[in-house]
Amino acid sequence: MLKPVWSALQQGIEVESDSNVKVYEKSLTIFDNTKLVIVKAEGRKVLLAIGGGNLFNELFGETVSGFGKICPLNHENRLVLNRYFDYTVPQAFGTDVATIGLGDRLGLASPGHIETVRSRNVKPILAQQSIRELTLTNRTMTDILDATAFAVFQEGYKDGYGADGDHIKKEKDIRYALSLGISFLTLDCSDKIRNDMEAATNEEIRVAFEQLPTEIKEYYKSYYLEQVFRVNDLAIVYNEHTLMKNTLLYREALQYMEHVYNTYIANAEKAVDFEISIDETETVTSPEAHYFVANELKRRGVSVTSLAPRFCGEFQKGIDYIGDLEQFEKELSEHARIAESFGYKLSIHSGSDKFSVFPIIGKYTKGVLHVKTAGTNWLEAVRVIAETNPDLYRNMHKYATEHLEEALRYYHITADFASITPLDNTPDEQLSNYMDEDAARQLIHITYGILLTAKDENGEYLFKDEFYKTLVEHEETYRASLVKHIGKHLDLLGV
Repeated sequence: MLKPVWSALQQGIEVESDSNVKVYEKSLTIFDNTKLVIVKAEGRKVLLAIGGGNLFNELFGETVSGFGKICPLNHENRLVLNRYFDYTVPQAFGTDVATIGLGDRLGLASPGHIETVRSRNVKPILAQQSIRELTLTNRTMTDILDATAFAVFQEGYKDGYGADGDHIKKEKDIRYALSLGISFLTLDCSDKIRNDMEAATNEEIRVAFEQLPTEIKEYYKSYYLEQVFRVNDLAIVYNEHTLMKNTLLYREALQYMEHVYNTYIANAEKAVDFEISIDETETVTSPEAHYFVANELKRRGVSVTSLAPRFCGEFQKGIDYIGDLEQFEKELSEHARIAESFGYKLSIHSGSDKFSVFPIIGKYTKGVLHVKTAGTNWLEAVRVIAETNPDLYRNMHKYATEHLEEALRYYHITADFASITPLDNTPDEQLSNYMDEDAARQLIHITYGILLTAKDENGEYLFKDEFYKTLVEHEETYRASLVKHIGKHLDLLGV
């Protein structure tokens, strides 16, 4: 089956696909005496290598007499590619260019993501999975990095990509992610933020503040109380109440940010984009709170690439923004000015499908920002399943409905799930329409982990194997779907 490919490689002629083997022509690479190309045969991708030399010898694979090696796309071979081809290694991008996080829960989306960003002034953070997502899908950071590097090689993409240790809270996870070579660290500070202050009375806030050490109280009072801080035409003033509240909200989180920066980021072996996340809370980040955090980071010598506030309104998973657009625009403009004045990018989390506010975000960030997407890529995969394997989609939809309460433990969702069109009333050709309905999108969005790990009484996956098989068979459909959908995000953001 592979003989025509081998022969073409040996003869130095064009390597073409046929009915049995798909050749990823952009992967064709010549290094010293070794030729490499990725192909897919019988639903499985492999790396073919012919020639000799160190690269050829280091690749692990089955030797085919008279031809070369058939090398699996495994961790060992990914590390070999990393050693020889710098463009397969994640890199940091700093504060001067837009970046987009493209969380790929399946390990199949990166080719579509790469095609989407090729002609745009934006850099892709292709490897991006939170600890929660890894746990729910039974994947590891190594799995994510392996899949991404091979996709980059397959697509011949040499313009650079990043890898995000996403929403990490614990130091042991920070150390582990950095040891694997991530280029972007999102520090989730939600466990260090005093969310109880949001509902506290003025008197409760005063009492809590007075319990702080005297030197801490005096430090914040002397620097902030009744002082006017100007960001262009924006004036920020802290009265006694707002100062006490912000001190209580963020003091412990700021200590942790400073510790992580000095311990891990400032001393990292290579450049790492450092993002601060204060969005995973119920506490909306007011512009005053944002300035307070940013200014304290600057005073402590902590340099960040981006910061993610908790915006007003609701940034729920997989659907458009919920809230007052005028209020959002007012506060977003202030957040963007603060970020620009301190020299970092504003970061938009849960950024999938927030189409109504993307033009506002693009306008005030001037197209230099970071935005995270994840679940929408999974939903586009499910759309492909609905279009090409309706029986599988029906079984998944039913199972998701039956296990909804289990999934709601992990996500804040306000959808009216009773409004979802009954499955029995929907013909096959209309199943993909579920991915255009908010409630159905959120149903499938939050149950991804349950669906991908569900097993029968014999320990066999209920959906995962057939799901992957279907997507591999229809990879070009999935690619086109991602190019259209993520491209819409970037169009509206103005990048």
